Amino acid sequence: MIAPVRIFVVTYALALMTHTAIADEVRIATFKVDATPAIGTPVAYAPVREILDPLSARGLVLLGADNPVVLCAVDWIGIANDGYDAWRTKLAEAAGTTPDHVAVHTLHQHDGARCDFDTERLLAERGLGGRHFDNGFLHKTIDAAAAAIREALKHPTTVTHIGVGKARVEKVASNRRILGDDGKVQIVRWSKTTDPAAIAAPEGTIDPYLRLISFWNDQTPIASLTYYTTHPQSYYGDGDVTSEFIGLGRAAREQSLPDVAHIHFNGASGNVTAGKYNDGSHEMRPILASRIERGMQQAWEATAKHPITVADVEWRVESVKLPAAAHLDEAKLTALLDDDKTPAATRLNAASHLAWLKRNRSGMKIDTSCLRIGNVYVVHMPGELFVEYQLAAQAMRPDDTVCMAAYGDYGPGYIGTEIAYGQGGYETSERASRVAPQVEGVLTKALQTLLR
Repeated sequence: MIAPVRIFVVTYALALMTHTAIADEVRIATFKVDATPAIGTPVAYAPVREILDPLSARGLVLLGADNPVVLCAVDWIGIANDGYDAWRTKLAEAAGTTPDHVAVHTLHQHDGARCDFDTERLLAERGLGGRHFDNGFLHKTIDAAAAAIREALKHPTTVTHIGVGKARVEKVASNRRILGDDGKVQIVRWSKTTDPAAIAAPEGTIDPYLRLISFWNDQTPIASLTYYTTHPQSYYGDGDVTSEFIGLGRAAREQSLPDVAHIHFNGASGNVTAGKYNDGSHEMRPILASRIERGMQQAWEATAKHPITVADVEWRVESVKLPAAAHLDEAKLTALLDDDKTPAATRLNAASHLAWLKRNRSGMKIDTSCLRIGNVYVVHMPGELFVEYQLAAQAMRPDDTVCMAAYGDYGPGYIGTEIAYGQGGYETSERASRVAPQVEGVLTKALQTLLR
């Protein structure tokens, strides 16, 4: 008969070995929930009249860094201010981590929902509530994502390898700012373009590559994370809800690899659209989707796998105070918002400006972050960032894989480069951007720290 003390010692030793083994493993848990608004409720530019295909919020929880890390991609146009805080707080609670370990990004589909509780509060105080935001639906989606994380964490999967691949995507992305001989914006190449001059102009500055990171348990793929940089619109604005050509390409990959979680992130696309290759006709949406699907497939087929351990995993955070644009005047914005003769779109814009200005003046900072896995770096950034930031980040580590997800906190609006604010164009106009030209210095310094 074994003595009770020996039984205790053996049992404790086995438990300790099991805990240590788990602690030394990289594990992930994936989740996906519906994020489709109801017929008649507001999306970006109109009430929903039809659901062409469903929207989702999807992502993963990575276990193996100092605290669990949550990466989440949502098929909405933007999540801003207190709405962004709510997403991060609820998902952090569900994952047993802190909000600074949560990165939430939208794919920026223009027939998706807006989420900004601060802006909605300002509108509701003036009798304009519910016209642009459906808070009940927004909170329901956040709660569903949190519940899905709790359920997924009951059965995390061990990760033994990470895969990296990339492929050039042909005839999708083009820079939307076409400069004249004077260095000023001569043509804005919108998401859909029929202007012969805009179509004939070169692609301009883009990142033509779709990058893919995959997680594997030995020979079994678990998740595929893809990153590509363009506004994802083919046509929009009538309330016909769709995940757009980027989501349709993702869905096609789900059909090809049904046992793999497919999570897509939009890169620094503030000044990149499909305009050179998209005339806005309905026929172009599936064509663009097929080009994205082909890029995803080729990046998957080009994947090279490498073993990883917890020693390879690191989460970095750099909080930044973005400089507010000089044109943001609280008194003037409040007057616009209070004037019931002001057009509805102008009042919405004034409320969005005011909500972010108040947060900025309160001392609020925005978290930028980076997930490092070996020599793979995934950077998470706010706003409608210009592609130059993404290319600069890649140049900081030319021998490594650098992916970027933008469209985090949507509050700052467009974030241009310093020179862009003197070039004109929509993206750096007072309507579109809430930050000052000095933002480039702030974010470049943050990128250097994250990618050190």
